[in-house]
Amino acid sequence: MSQQPTVAVLGLGAMGHAFAANLVKKGFTTRVWNRTASRGDALVKAGAVAGKTPRETVEGVDVVITMLSDGETTLAVFNGEDGLLAGLKQGGIVVQMGTLGVEATEQLIELTKKQRPDAVFFDAPVSGTKAPAEQAQIVVLASGDREAGAAVEPVFGAISKGVKWLGEAGRASKMKLVVNAWLISMVEGIAESAQLAEELGFTTDDLWNVLDGGPLAVPYIKGKMEMFKTDDYTPQMQLTWALKDINLALKASGSRKLPVMKNISETWQKAVDAGYGDNDLSVVYRYLGTKKAK
Repeated sequence: MSQQPTVAVLGLGAMGHAFAANLVKKGFTTRVWNRTASRGDALVKAGAVAGKTPRETVEGVDVVITMLSDGETTLAVFNGEDGLLAGLKQGGIVVQMGTLGVEATEQLIELTKKQRPDAVFFDAPVSGTKAPAEQAQIVVLASGDREAGAAVEPVFGAISKGVKWLGEAGRASKMKLVVNAWLISMVEGIAESAQLAEELGFTTDDLWNVLDGGPLAVPYIKGKMEMFKTDDYTPQMQLTWALKDINLALKASGSRKLPVMKNISETWQKAVDAGYGDNDLSVVYRYLGTKKAK
């Protein structure tokens, strides 16, 4: 394709909004849709065009991105008279970028094959959170027929710093669960370690100063420790969504035993029930310091 593909972004939460903003900024003709339409107001002011339904929004565009909260919501947006599959152009490209888990992703692949066998489906969740997404510094985990959907390449280039291709559609969502399992384990681990440090008379700065410069000084963790220090848990990834991802990983684990992940799920569920769900996932540090957590 000699010119930039036209793009529709369905789902304007923190990540979808960042994708659309970067596409507009880089000159792509961009359409947007969200269940709460006001989420797209700033994008429309910047040059995007808002649609009233998924079907209307995707009509005639080359690449459709969906970035929605869960599998049930995504399936509803794909399906039906006003769904995106009904409006997709012949040979159009659909890129599912949310973290939906294995089962919902497989359902979307089958639904697309059944209703729109002409379409090219990419399963492409991302590694990264709100701030990296806004700076186009996320990594896309992509799976699907790369050659058949070449028009997706410049779109990925506009919203990310790189793409990891993982084979047939569906494999990227599986890897995303693996990556998130590691990320979540790190956050719980540093939250508990920081609690222990405090109990033994050390500050978070003391702990980081010991880690700094060594193999355990992960930049992502440094950012979370800064949240511990300032008690500011403005969400990069909400605890509620992180808990959803833990549970998707556990569901996908089959006969494998994941005791650490199981314990984290139980602890984070209690934190969500205690009212911490809308905060950044690092708020578990605060929760662990409360009497209710003990």
